[in-house]
Amino acid sequence: MTWPSIDLNADLGEGFGRWRLTDDEELLSVVTSANVACGFHAGDAATMRRVCELAAARGVRIGAQVSYRDLAGFGRRSMDVPPDELASEIAYQIGALEIFARAAGSRVSYVKPHGALYNRVVHDEEQAAAVVEGVLLSGERLPVLGLPGSTLHVMAEKAQLPVVAEAFADRAYTAEGTLVPRGQDGAVISDAAAVVERSVSMARSGVIFSRCGRPVGVRARSLCLHGDTPGAVALAREVRQQLETSGVRVEAFV
Repeated sequence: MTWPSIDLNADLGEGFGRWRLTDDEELLSVVTSANVACGFHAGDAATMRRVCELAAARGVRIGAQVSYRDLAGFGRRSMDVPPDELASEIAYQIGALEIFARAAGSRVSYVKPHGALYNRVVHDEEQAAAVVEGVLLSGERLPVLGLPGSTLHVMAEKAQLPVVAEAFADRAYTAEGTLVPRGQDGAVISDAAAVVERSVSMARSGVIFSRCGRPVGVRARSLCLHGDTPGAVALAREVRQQLETSGVRVEAFV
């Protein structure tokens, strides 16, 4: 199955105090959805406010990128958080971002887990259920952005939350359709031409090749472009241009 259009999302607001990791302003001129760090793996109040204002001014959808409480590890260390505690922390992060989104004249439109939490809820029923509970606790039935076929999406659908399938242009896939862990060689694809080619293939045919060369179906409605890689802005622009040249409409999923 292919889609007549695709959303481009990027992880933004990944700074803290005077430190900034992503070029938020430039990326917001390319993407259609912004996954905004909510303070647990990166981000702070001033950063969230700034990114929400920029996104709202450009008509970019604002998403809450929720994470384990792990500033030191950038949210990339798996943690065994009790379900009730994790649900509360998910709701807390969504609520914090909602304040700044509404102040900017917009709102939080979806939720996406980050890093270790994203990978954990692909298979972990308890943690996935806690994320879903946290979304419900926030008071909004927000769409959940995640890996197609993940446990998170199964749990979200049971709770009657909308789910949005996501793919990654610059991450290697296993033959099972999951992401190759970042600690393994070749997990992140740095060749710009390959990233662009994969992006178009995902959008037009719904197929990508795994690290071992096996075709993998990736029926994605949203394509993630990482903002923390070298040359991220130029690469994002090239991906969008080639998608549009190939006849793919680039637009937000909500």
